[in-house]
Amino acid sequence: MNRLMVNALQVGIAAALAMGISACNRDASADAGLANGSSSALGGASGDAAAKYARVVSVDPVRKTVNNPRQVCHDETVTNSEPPKDQHQIAGTAIGAIAGGLLGNQVGGGRGRTLATVAGAVAGGYAGKRVEESRQHANVTTSTERKCETVNDSNTKVVGYDVRYEYNGVTRTVRMDHDPGDRVQVQEGVVAVSDAH
Repeated sequence: MNRLMVNALQVGIAAALAMGISACNRDASADAGLANGSSSALGGASGDAAAKYARVVSVDPVRKTVNNPRQVCHDETVTNSEPPKDQHQIAGTAIGAIAGGLLGNQVGGGRGRTLATVAGAVAGGYAGKRVEESRQHANVTTSTERKCETVNDSNTKVVGYDVRYEYNGVTRTVRMDHDPGDRVQVQEGVVAVSDAH
């Protein structure tokens, strides 16, 4: 009887072990199926593994020059020279001639007086012209004038990048707003997302 109980107990233990192992295998395969289903449904690791990248051949910055005009003003001293009003010294000559003539008229008499008057007028006119000439100066005035000019301040900035990339033996160019690094992500041969490295 002891032997029969031992055999029955061994059969029971073996059956329990077999059922436990079977249940564990079912749980593991269910977990694996759920993991595969969720990652493909969510586009998880399998979606990232399918990402395709193209090799960047060259990156050329695109620059744009912007002109910023501005006015620069400064004060400048200007000198103006006006000639004297009586450029030919007519007033000095006339006054000198009258004075010389009057003085000459005081000398001598008759015909000598007339000659002395004429000679006095000529000498007085010449002397009056020289006196006025020595006292005459050009009328010089200075004034301050504001002068302005337009100056262009040029500023150059990078507005994009022309990226040449190679994918499946075909080289293409695309303009991007940043430097992508050494590779770009492509979708059906066309750049989709850049991935800088």
